[in-house]
Amino acid sequence: MSVYSQGDVRESLENLFIDWRKFEKPPEFNGAPDYRSNTFDLRIEEFDNLRNRLNQIDKEKLDIKSQVDWTLIWAEMNGYEFNYNILKPWERDPAFYKSLWMNRSDVPAHEGPTHHMVIEVWQYDFPLSRQHLKKLINEISIIPALNEQAKNNLIGNAKDLWIAGIRDIDTQVSNLKSLKTFPGVERHEELNEVIDKSIRSTIELSEWLKFESKNKTGPSGIGKDNYTWYQKNVHLVPLSWDDEVMLLKRELARAWSSLKLEEHKNRNLPELTSASNQEEYIKKAKDASKELIEFLDKQQVIDVKDYYKDALDERLGKFIPEDIRNFFWITAHLDPKPLYSHFFHWFELAEMDLNPNENIIRKDAVLYNIFDSRNEGVATSVEEMFMQAGLYESNPRSKEIVYILIAQRAARGLGSLYAHANLMTMEEAGKIHSEYTPRGWMKTEKELLIFEQHLYLRQPGYGTSYITGKYLFENALAEYSRINEKDPNSNLKNFFKKLMDIGNIPMSLFHWELNNDPSILDGLIYEFDD
Repeated sequence: MSVYSQGDVRESLENLFIDWRKFEKPPEFNGAPDYRSNTFDLRIEEFDNLRNRLNQIDKEKLDIKSQVDWTLIWAEMNGYEFNYNILKPWERDPAFYKSLWMNRSDVPAHEGPTHHMVIEVWQYDFPLSRQHLKKLINEISIIPALNEQAKNNLIGNAKDLWIAGIRDIDTQVSNLKSLKTFPGVERHEELNEVIDKSIRSTIELSEWLKFESKNKTGPSGIGKDNYTWYQKNVHLVPLSWDDEVMLLKRELARAWSSLKLEEHKNRNLPELTSASNQEEYIKKAKDASKELIEFLDKQQVIDVKDYYKDALDERLGKFIPEDIRNFFWITAHLDPKPLYSHFFHWFELAEMDLNPNENIIRKDAVLYNIFDSRNEGVATSVEEMFMQAGLYESNPRSKEIVYILIAQRAARGLGSLYAHANLMTMEEAGKIHSEYTPRGWMKTEKELLIFEQHLYLRQPGYGTSYITGKYLFENALAEYSRINEKDPNSNLKNFFKKLMDIGNIPMSLFHWELNNDPSILDGLIYEFDD
């Protein structure tokens, strides 16, 4: 029997977390993160020691919040091991070596596997201060060394990942060239030199990838069994591959049939009109932002912070000519509110920036996109929840857009499931994505289709997380409502407040902590009481 107090055990858990996160960052080789196979092999003993330390923690002395945190660390360690044994993005996925990121992700970390020294250009203000100039030079300087390492590490035979990944590397060339046009960059000789060197190196990597691509013949999916294990033991989604197929088919059918009923109900109403110029779009966008924020506040749906509208107004978008709009901007030019509801993402990121979680284990992004069921699931859920709460009572035609969005998320996720089971190529999965999205809105601009299916092939479970996370979020709300049915304070606003307070953890863990219900994890290979 342990002689340690609950406080001692919590401190041990936090110390382990700090050591784990420090270990998870690889050592450097020629100034770049080291993803060589022999380096991973040499470090596995240290990883095993960390996992043993986790298993030795006396879980009976942890409160629910700390039990949840223990499970979160356990899931991250499973993610490390899964990457080491199965996913191996440094060997199979050329896009893993993309270093330059021009924009912030709308979720806590970049979508898909990324290396540990990516360059966040969006964090810099141009012209650069002296301090930031030195920092950016140092960061860009790693690109040539990492590109050379990539040529040795990339030994995989995943054809679709290989071919699609070349696009990301070519995009980096374009982005590096555009960086030279940023305000003040032309004045800094050393910065221009490292940019030019990185451009040449990235072009060479692209040419090498293209030459090697003719030899790539293998599947890119990880298979049904690996997919199920990964979902259950890393992303903590208590669903198998087969469960997810059933769920997404059901949601796809529900969205299409609900759309048809909504269209029938609205048949005598005028069609929505699309913004035809910048002035019309800006008016729609500003009106939609104001209407959404006021609705959420006055109807007490969520606790609207002062900085939420600022976060939303920075992402209102701009007018895009009809012939080049992708799926999401087609919807936004008709009525931006459905898309802006999904921009709940930016409320969450504003919380991370301005009101960070005091829990050290939840303060920053969870590794390996384990946040997907939480952040993508909630953002997808609120599109329909806000509608059901009354957002579109004055313009019911916009409800049709909400069902089209759900159908698109279900269709693309279903395609990604078939791709991971190696029942379809990435291109064939894209046809499911395209053909089962209403009104042909996924056939207008092919770049989005390629981007999404490529991402979902790179990151198992991400393509389905919008719908699986939505299901788990609705399940959490249902149980919360059942348990607290007679408590007038357990309203929707308080539910969302608890969501924000608990943080960006997997939806199953949110359900557990919110409802004191660990049974949500039943069926995982791991069981907490073992």
